[in-house]
Amino acid sequence: QVQLVESGGGLVQDGGSLRLSCAASGGTFIGYIVGWFRQAPGKEREFVACISFDEGITSSADSVKGRYTISRDNARNTVYLQMDTLKPEDTASYYCAAGNSLPLSPSRVAYWGKGTLVTVSS
Repeated sequence: QVQLVESGGGLVQDGGSLRLSCAASGGTFIGYIVGWFRQAPGKEREFVACISFDEGITSSADSVKGRYTISRDNARNTVYLQMDTLKPEDTASYYCAAGNSLPLSPSRVAYWGKGTLVTVSS
């Protein structure tokens, strides 16, 4: 069973940047679609971005296009989410997720990370 270990959350000012990491533990991301969801207080969990670990094909939500970049390091079995030009409305807990098919919706996720908090101050 693959465990997802997230890191990189924290507090940043409006317009700042953060990079989240998601590492596979006890397994590999080979063959998986790996992505990020986020959930703000009182809101539903929403898709942010994903990448096919084998081919490197990416997809992202309209709300983050042009600001967030998802990438992977096959050798390190790690997926990254580079977040630039952050806004207060990006504040949420960010969850790494892995599934077997697209689209990567919550119902298709096989493994979830525990989440990492991103707070953007105005």
